[in-house]
Amino acid sequence: MPAGVAGRKIAFLAADGVEQRELAEPWDALTRAGAELHLISIEKGEIQAERDGKPAGRFVVDRLISEVRAGEYDGLVLPGGVANPDRLRTHPGAVAFVRAFMDADKPVAAICHAPWLLIEADSVRGRSLTSWPSLRTDIRNAGGLWVDREVELDQRLITSRKPDDLPAFSAKVLSVFGAAIDERRQDSVVEQSFPASDPPPGPGAGR
Repeated sequence: MPAGVAGRKIAFLAADGVEQRELAEPWDALTRAGAELHLISIEKGEIQAERDGKPAGRFVVDRLISEVRAGEYDGLVLPGGVANPDRLRTHPGAVAFVRAFMDADKPVAAICHAPWLLIEADSVRGRSLTSWPSLRTDIRNAGGLWVDREVELDQRLITSRKPDDLPAFSAKVLSVFGAAIDERRQDSVVEQSFPASDPPPGPGAGR
């Protein structure tokens, strides 16, 4: 189990039309690893999931996008489906939430059509990523490099193409999120121990 995932807070951002497997499988993997997960959406209650374009169960929303900040979370997962990211990319709060994670260099994982949100947040420029093939031109027009791989990692951005890629996607989420969170935790300890205004003493200090 990646030590950095256990007990850490991970946000899932989704709305009606989310692809059921792309929400459920990473959620289950992170739950088994001991993470604390919140499903965040744009409306209260439940969201309707789909599988192959047909209704496939509902998921309870934990918090509204208007109630949360990226700073509360250690990582972000963006499941796909077609209608789900299409709804979210027209919501300013959802777009700002995604942009805040990317600007803060926190780990973000997006699958299928979810990179639409990254494009709307102007967060793909200069990055290598994959997606459902129909987003290829959108990603290129936004300044990104589209690749055809089951999982692509660019710094702390993880992307995959489709539900068939979920085993590789979920495994990469666990490894990258764990490593990134551990690194940020270590950086925080150093900063708390030696603030910028008070650098660590040199050899022989205090004598």
